Amino acid sequence: MTELRAVLWDMDGTLVDTEPYWIACEFDLVAEFGGSWNADDAHSIVGFDLLDAAAELRARGGVGLQPTEIVERLLDGVIAKVADELPWRPGAPELLAECVAADVPCALVTMSWRRLADAVLRAAPEGSFVASVTGDEVSNGKPDPEPYLAAAAALGVNPAECVAIEDSPTGVAAARAAGCATLGVPHVVSVPPADGLVLADSLVGIDLQRLRALHAARPSSG
Repeated sequence: MTELRAVLWDMDGTLVDTEPYWIACEFDLVAEFGGSWNADDAHSIVGFDLLDAAAELRARGGVGLQPTEIVERLLDGVIAKVADELPWRPGAPELLAECVAADVPCALVTMSWRRLADAVLRAAPEGSFVASVTGDEVSNGKPDPEPYLAAAAALGVNPAECVAIEDSPTGVAAARAAGCATLGVPHVVSVPPADGLVLADSLVGIDLQRLRALHAARPSSG
């Protein structure tokens, strides 16, 4: 049986509570173009590759910009909010610090683009993350396994030696498809049960021992 060698963290909604920032910026942008957007629309794109989310804002929200322009506008808004306050998810800083202290490397695996990820990385304690993979650096975003496969490769480990922590069905699907043991911590949207998925209400009380136990209990194949 493989040992736990790395922890792979989703960012928005898992490490930091930026999902409300994204949703607020979506509503502002749709309102600017006189379109219609509601909470169900916003929740339906949580965890999406940003260009896929932008396509939905064009089609459903009536935002008259190209997808790349939509993403850049949203990023401007979210980065400005992050600069004012980086809202950690409960329990995340403590678990991250424990991993670092135990020399268990961590990677950030996010569909946000590099400039937002770097803003979060700069605000995190130095040395928290050994590697990071962003949505603008992969050919296929979540739910495709590519981001998690890339993160494991960057750390020099097998995905089967990792625990991934996610908050959305899209992210959970990506992590499971990559072969990672997966901890789902739903936040803005619910995450349905699935084989090999462990669900928790919060990261509060989740420690490295719990992650090791989760990893050890994962199916050995398939």
